[in-house]
Amino acid sequence: MDVSALLTSAGINVGICVVLVSLYSILRKQPSNYCVYFGRMLSGGRVKRNDPRWYERFAPSPSWLVKAWETTEDEMLAAAGLDAVVFIRMVICSIRIFSVVAVVCISFVLPVNYYGPMMEHKEAHLEPLSIFTIENLNPRSRWLWVHCLSLYIISSAACALLYFEYKTIAKKRLAYIAASSSKPSHFTVLMRAVPQSPDQSYNETVREYFTNYYARSYLSHLMVYRDGIIQRLLNDAEKMRQAIKHVSPDVSCNPSLKSCNFCTGPGPTNSFKILSDEAGGVQKLELGELTLTTTEEERPVAFVFFKTRYDALVASEVLQTSNPMLWVADLAPEPHDVYWKNLKVPYRQLWMRKIATLVGAVAFMFVFLLPVAGIQGLTQLKTLSKNFPFLRPLLKRDIMNRVITGYLPSVILVLFFYTVPPLMMYFSTLEGCISRSLRKRSACIRVVYFTIWNVFFVNILSGSVIRQLSIFSSVKDLPAQLAKAVPTQAGFFMTYCFTSGWAGLACEIIQPVGLIWNLISRVIVKNKDASYETLRFPYHIEIPRLLLFGLLGFTNSVIAPLILPFLLIYFFLAYLIYKNQIINVYITKYESGGQYWPIFHNTTIFSLILSQVIALGFFGLKLSTVASGFTVPLILLTLLFSEYCRQRFAPIFQKYPAEILIAMDRADEITGKMEELHNNLKAAYSQIPLCSQESSKAGCSPPCSDQELPASEQLKPENLEAEMIKAFQRSKSSHDLEVKSCPGGSPNRYSPGFAEIYKRT
Repeated sequence: MDVSALLTSAGINVGICVVLVSLYSILRKQPSNYCVYFGRMLSGGRVKRNDPRWYERFAPSPSWLVKAWETTEDEMLAAAGLDAVVFIRMVICSIRIFSVVAVVCISFVLPVNYYGPMMEHKEAHLEPLSIFTIENLNPRSRWLWVHCLSLYIISSAACALLYFEYKTIAKKRLAYIAASSSKPSHFTVLMRAVPQSPDQSYNETVREYFTNYYARSYLSHLMVYRDGIIQRLLNDAEKMRQAIKHVSPDVSCNPSLKSCNFCTGPGPTNSFKILSDEAGGVQKLELGELTLTTTEEERPVAFVFFKTRYDALVASEVLQTSNPMLWVADLAPEPHDVYWKNLKVPYRQLWMRKIATLVGAVAFMFVFLLPVAGIQGLTQLKTLSKNFPFLRPLLKRDIMNRVITGYLPSVILVLFFYTVPPLMMYFSTLEGCISRSLRKRSACIRVVYFTIWNVFFVNILSGSVIRQLSIFSSVKDLPAQLAKAVPTQAGFFMTYCFTSGWAGLACEIIQPVGLIWNLISRVIVKNKDASYETLRFPYHIEIPRLLLFGLLGFTNSVIAPLILPFLLIYFFLAYLIYKNQIINVYITKYESGGQYWPIFHNTTIFSLILSQVIALGFFGLKLSTVASGFTVPLILLTLLFSEYCRQRFAPIFQKYPAEILIAMDRADEITGKMEELHNNLKAAYSQIPLCSQESSKAGCSPPCSDQELPASEQLKPENLEAEMIKAFQRSKSSHDLEVKSCPGGSPNRYSPGFAEIYKRT
């Protein structure tokens, strides 16, 4: 690839970014699009729908950039939680690291690569990109010490910044734990694999076990049940409420038909027919259809509540019996973070599920080799024209050459990668994660592995095969083989930065899916209600992308430093755009408490060590024994730094400190809050939903709209028929189904029917 093809790709993507960002600054001002671009703020009721002046609505403005820049970290922490703050700190840390890398490499390494050998240079746009790489230097060149010294500066700066950032995030996590004194999860242990007894139910087995072994600290427990008739009734009621909500208030009760917008045939209107009371039909249901046998509906899973946080912590850390496959204890996730479906998965199946999902992910990685290899073929015009002779007339045109080699491959790869995050999320679901935050974090790790393998290693491997370079023969030759292959892929990595980075951020801010769905809802479905669906931040998509660009920056820093200015532009844009999206669009329904940071730290260390290994291989190829000798200690020092950080900071993100929990217990006992916390535990983990979908959209805390509606936990099945019929008859009006807020777990938050049933249990 030459400079002209690179500039063609850059020009196309810059044009796309300018158009989409300008379009966003106009669309966000249209009242009909508030639900797309201000979903988070609307859910909290903090936006007044005042239409701007007509001439301001159609003029692009940078006001959103100023607002995003001025938003402080404390404001983000209060609005979006610790995970959002940690993500923005990842972007800031990347900006700091690569600012140092760019200054060093652009000032020293790039001029040495370009002017090192004595040769005549062409015009800049006609130069091949290899002229800017370390490949341009002669063997035994005396200028290789510049690359070795730059590598030391880069590694030292990166490690120092990572250390201070890790320390800062660790302090924020400890403060987050200390500030969450009222969380019911601190008192709760999720007990799985409860052994089955022929003489008693799971409920009685759990009570007997904890009364016997944890008599002083045990408080109570709740069993987890299968989905049943309660689940279906609750889902049907919610669907009916959502359907009635969209009916305009001026509807008539006479059925009518009018022509459809896109055909001449009749279509339904908002009018509907009043049906006769069919309550009697409901009462004719057989009692067996509604009656559930408690012992059959119980699952071997229970939420066990303890009197203090420290008691719950101890119970979750120790081995309960001599058989590790029974009485498996873990600290429970937050109520709105529980993934109820996976609680019903037998614990003995989890190890098989993990193996199956691992095999599936690896198989998908190998299947993905085919499109990546095909994409690499597009970057080699000689190979492409040789294998496909009918393309030769088309490839003779300069503009087509530039588009095919500089723009098309990265676009195709980005399109294929849209299938990866949903599939990895599905694998994480099958794996049996008990919480939504754990499921998303697991998917994030899978996507990181997949992205690094396919975008970096597979591209290098397939490019080497297509160019008929030597393939990796042994681990011993790995540094040299990587050193040969990485400079040849520098052009592709730059175009991928343009397409996936710059254009990807522009697509993120324009929200094309939400915009199209909003258009369909208003124009085709004729929904005049200003309803909106709030979104969760896609950490499993954005963190792997951020880490991939960090990997490309480190591995190309001393090899092909021309990519660094483009990466810095991406990081600066990401800082502004992601802050805007977090404060305006995405809502926090659950979070991990900053546990994404170790993923960022470990992957950055891996990228740094990989860049050092590749530099070591290149110094060997250039026959520079001095530079190679100085690189080996640098690798060892980086590994030691990584191990120190793992020992010093990683446990903070894996466990709760006992001293903090004990201090919170003592403070609550002194202030008298402990009894109140105990009284709210059962209501917090009740399988009856604490709030409706509407209340969750209103930004309730704790959020629970994303929570499944599992079967009721303690409903007595004997009189279930009469109670449920009465409950739904009393809940005909919409105000009985809507809940304005859900700050607590009191039964008063339910509709009157469910509140009465709850009190009976």
